[in-house]
Amino acid sequence: MSNFPDQAADSLLRRAQSLMSAVRDPIANAANLSAFLFQELEDVNWVGFYFLKGSELIVGPFQGKPACVSIPLGKGVCGTAAASREIQLVPDVHAFAGHIACDVDSRSEIVIPLIRHEELLGVLDLDSSSAGRFDEKDRLLLTKIADIYLQSID
Repeated sequence: MSNFPDQAADSLLRRAQSLMSAVRDPIANAANLSAFLFQELEDVNWVGFYFLKGSELIVGPFQGKPACVSIPLGKGVCGTAAASREIQLVPDVHAFAGHIACDVDSRSEIVIPLIRHEELLGVLDLDSSSAGRFDEKDRLLLTKIADIYLQSID
């Protein structure tokens, strides 16, 4: 999305909000949002959710190859994002200490923690087979999309 025009980003945000406006179910909205982002964004090979259960993240709705089922907090890019509650934007996952290779084709990754009312619910995770795929514009856009998701659920 590095060259994602502002108009296209605005349209994507409006369509994401519309997609999740009818139902307040977290699983249904995560499923539709995963499919929507996978279809609409270029050069992504995995888009999905992990939800916090106890001290680990459990895979939720996603699009892409089969995924790691559980990730301990603090482990890998997703577990690091969840434990730190900070977005992880990783240009080269092979250079990330402790990276968990669920899909050997993935080269870059961005993970957005899902926090509502100070409570960590999980993460939104996007992978690409291209190194350096995600940038600051992606961070901003995906943060807004994660917020739309969080506002759409009970």
